[in-house]
Amino acid sequence: MGTLPKGFDHLSDLLPEWAFATENARSEKRWASTPRQFQVFYDAMMPELDRILALLAKYQAQGAPEDVANLFRLTMAFAEAAPHTEMYANSNSVPNSFDARRVVAAHGERAE
Repeated sequence: MGTLPKGFDHLSDLLPEWAFATENARSEKRWASTPRQFQVFYDAMMPELDRILALLAKYQAQGAPEDVANLFRLTMAFAEAAPHTEMYANSNSVPNSFDARRVVAAHGERAE
């Protein structure tokens, strides 16, 4: 699926599973994820978040080198998935709420 910037190679195994370019693809991944998948993703990304954000702050989202774009996609997935770990006990749904599939993203197929 691609590469990551130097120093983030240890996260490359997450790319095929989490680094999707569209909101719809990331949503589908979250809805299908298991508690273990959420936890593994969270545990890998959370300790690196400060370093990741410092690197991403040096680039514009559009036109970034492909390795940086891959890290950006992974970070978007993390931002969307982290609440499932932090607030919903790694559930792929939001307890006591309506089914998230009912919300249709107006630009869900637009990349980044």
